[in-house]
Amino acid sequence: MNCDPKDLMLKAIDKAREGIAAGRTPFGCAIARDGEILSVAHNTVWQSIDITAHAEINALREACARTGDIDLTGAVVATTCEPCPMCLTALHWARVDTVYHGATIADAAAAGFNELEISAAEIVARTGSPLRLVGGLLEEECRELFQEWLRREDHRAY
Repeated sequence: MNCDPKDLMLKAIDKAREGIAAGRTPFGCAIARDGEILSVAHNTVWQSIDITAHAEINALREACARTGDIDLTGAVVATTCEPCPMCLTALHWARVDTVYHGATIADAAAAGFNELEISAAEIVARTGSPLRLVGGLLEEECRELFQEWLRREDHRAY
């Protein structure tokens, strides 16, 4: 099975669109390791009434349950938006190797989300995390998710 970062991001985008269609927010995340997809999830904050149910957290929960371990060393993550500080910290604790993201925290804030003004790259740099962060993967496609979501009458941020 091919787990090229672009292919992984396309899975995350598809899952975000599935979430948008179900009335959820425009975020998706996919995790793979050793050529195997471990999880693909979207944000379920409003559905579960759980502010921590971001796409990355949901994907980490699923991947850890599937592997039976909290150590995801060697894993590659594709997330449609730059991880917030909570998600980035969880990805660090899970010891994933690389996180690819499309849209930015600024894009999420522009769409109405209550974001902290600190980039994931700044957090990685300031903390010395070994996590590799790569931005801009399918950036326009990921930004378009916000527009798709904003066109829905039932959209609501947090």
